[in-house]
Amino acid sequence: MIYFIGDGGHATVIRDLIHARERLDKDFAQIEGTIIAVGDNAARRREAQAHQSPYTCLVHPSATVASSALIGMGTVIMAGAIVQARAVIGAHCILNTGCSIDHDCTLEDFVHVAPGAHLCGGVHVGEGALIGVGVGIEPGVTIPAWSIVKRFPYVIEPVPSHATA
Repeated sequence: MIYFIGDGGHATVIRDLIHARERLDKDFAQIEGTIIAVGDNAARRREAQAHQSPYTCLVHPSATVASSALIGMGTVIMAGAIVQARAVIGAHCILNTGCSIDHDCTLEDFVHVAPGAHLCGGVHVGEGALIGVGVGIEPGVTIPAWSIVKRFPYVIEPVPSHATA
């Protein structure tokens, strides 16, 4: 049985991942461990420090993970994510929907790669960093610990009324 710490939106997606795995692999129900189902990187770190549980790694059945990739305990790899050759993914990371981590990347612990983000080869992401939705990172870039990389600032403006008299 998989135990959860957290019960928000991120936990809902992880529960769906577990159901997808159980539909394909009846033995998956025998897996034991804990997942910190908390999307906020700093909060996930606090929970990991407070709970010395045996953690497990979860990979959605539609994700692709190279056999030479190393995945840390407590990490969750969501639907459609791709992890390429020799990538090293730390503990308690979130590789979200449809992201890609190319060859020889290193992600330290508590990193979150948001949906649709793409890391080219040799990228190093420091602990706790957030790579935002749709961000593309060039080869060999180093992202500092606990930083946020955004694609662009969102500006929402009201649409003028086009009502006719």
